[in-house]
Amino acid sequence: MSLSYPVASDHQLARLLQIGMVLEEVVEARAHKHFESLDDDERDAELEALLEEAAEESAGHRTELESLVDELEGDPVAYEEIEQLVAARYESDTDTDGVLYDQLASEETAYKFYDDLITAIEGSDVRFSVDRDRLLETLRGIREDEAEGVEEVTRLMEARA
Repeated sequence: MSLSYPVASDHQLARLLQIGMVLEEVVEARAHKHFESLDDDERDAELEALLEEAAEESAGHRTELESLVDELEGDPVAYEEIEQLVAARYESDTDTDGVLYDQLASEETAYKFYDDLITAIEGSDVRFSVDRDRLLETLRGIREDEAEGVEEVTRLMEARA
């Protein structure tokens, strides 16, 4: 499923929103894994707050996306399946810089996905069964949160350099 073309149907939109849900689940699961993997000497209030905020924000985004998918009558992706996938592929690098680089990559990936999805929806002339203005407003809000996340991680990385 490509985002290089306008979204053509409710079914395609539901699948793309589910991809966003998966991205959010991965970010949330990885933030929890990173938090758990830090040694006591690697923990500090800023890093812990960043990881906690990332997990909470991703959970909120997932809820928003799930609500849109429900309106489109799409089947949600089971969190347990994603958590197992993340656990199987997760590299247990507990280096703090590694944690921050991983968080930055997650935030940037999500931002790019939402930016492309918004463009694909804006380029579509299909009438979706979900309100287009509310859909775009929700996605733009999530994209803005991801941009802020990129900035926050970058600031923390620069402060540690």
